[in-house]
Amino acid sequence: MSKPSGGQQNYASILLRIGLAVIFGYAAISSFKNPQDWIGYLPHILSNHFDKHTLLKIFSVYELILAVWLISGKYLKYAALLATLTLAGIVTSNFHLFAITFRDIALIFAALALFSLNWDN
Repeated sequence: MSKPSGGQQNYASILLRIGLAVIFGYAAISSFKNPQDWIGYLPHILSNHFDKHTLLKIFSVYELILAVWLISGKYLKYAALLATLTLAGIVTSNFHLFAITFRDIALIFAALALFSLNWDN
């Protein structure tokens, strides 16, 4: 299997960056507008010890920062790795909601693809 050429690799990277940024941005904005729809996804280990609304706001700001970072294209290897870990954390901490979060597995692999495209950078 041959490695994609520089132009193909760049287009793939841009598409993956936009796709991941959209999902993080959407989740963040939606959680600000409708927090009750998102509170249930917070890990119980944290929401049992801290105010749920505060945690959600902090996580939403984090998601917005990650979305902007992905779009910026700076240090993509690290942004992609952080996106991978974030999505994996969402899936594992919400395993009881796997009928919904199973879709995030594809996003984990998209983030891993972005990471691998930027391995040398």
